[in-house]
Amino acid sequence: MQNILEVKDLKVSFHTYAGEVQAVRGVSFDLKEGEVLAIVGESGCGKSVTSQTIMRLIPSPPSVIKGGSILFGENKVDLLKLSSKEMESIRGSEIGMVFQDPMTSLNPTMTIGKQITEGLVKHQGLSKEKAQKQALELLTMVGIPRPQTRIKQYPHEFSGGMRQRVMIAIALACRPKLLIADEPTTALDVTIQAQILDLLKDLQEQTGSSIIMITHNLGVVAEIAQRVAVMYAGKIVEQGTVDDIFYRSQHPYTKGLLHSVLRLDDEEKGELVPIEGMPPDLLAPPEGCAFAARCPHALNICLKEDPQPQIVQGEHQAACWLLDERAQKTAVR
Repeated sequence: MQNILEVKDLKVSFHTYAGEVQAVRGVSFDLKEGEVLAIVGESGCGKSVTSQTIMRLIPSPPSVIKGGSILFGENKVDLLKLSSKEMESIRGSEIGMVFQDPMTSLNPTMTIGKQITEGLVKHQGLSKEKAQKQALELLTMVGIPRPQTRIKQYPHEFSGGMRQRVMIAIALACRPKLLIADEPTTALDVTIQAQILDLLKDLQEQTGSSIIMITHNLGVVAEIAQRVAVMYAGKIVEQGTVDDIFYRSQHPYTKGLLHSVLRLDDEEKGELVPIEGMPPDLLAPPEGCAFAARCPHALNICLKEDPQPQIVQGEHQAACWLLDERAQKTAVR
């Protein structure tokens, strides 16, 4: 399958009163046509900044893209080199986005119907009548009951789960090739989360769109993704298939994430094992591996040099000195 997206050595910083925050520090990954990629990691690791940079939605200033490229589509168009107007024609039509909190993402002064038809009229040149008809079809597709009535209502008249369904309808209105879902189930209760995930899976199979799922919930990853990229301190530390990450993980941070999650199939019902310590301050990132201070297996070199990604097998790769054949067995502490 052909790549629909290639992110190469992306670097994004934010200029603050305290100094330069290096939020994304050389992120690289690919996304194939029709594939679901999950980007996981704890809060502040740079996953949402990465997704918003792909959409060119991060404010400049205070943000600045320090380097890298984002190649999209068959013609490998670099999104970072497009003008604001050129990016507007892609955003919504070829790349859609579902945000974390639908209440703040939807316009409270506009009806749901108006917000869905807006993109159809702008990007596809449909008449208001045809856009209205398609909006009704979209509401039906995402499971909104009584669409003829609901289309005239405002966001505050919908529940959280229904608002998220509306956001998905808006994102899919122009049949984008790529859908980015940034923590789409975080603000919802567990039952509604499952419904939204099932909906995204069904819609992805129907439309064939590629999806980037941004999440910190490993349960979401297991449910919907084919491949996973694990982020820590602005970098991808491990990536591979879902099986690679869940059953053959190599990076100590990935293993720590998995051990800190409650498993229903754990017969021993052991205690959860937290990852000790705190993530590094990205105002002054450490010289070596960013995880070294929290890693129980750290080597001397981990504190001095940042490891490069190493291929484990196939598409599975991890950035860890423990995978280097020269790695010594002696830990720092």
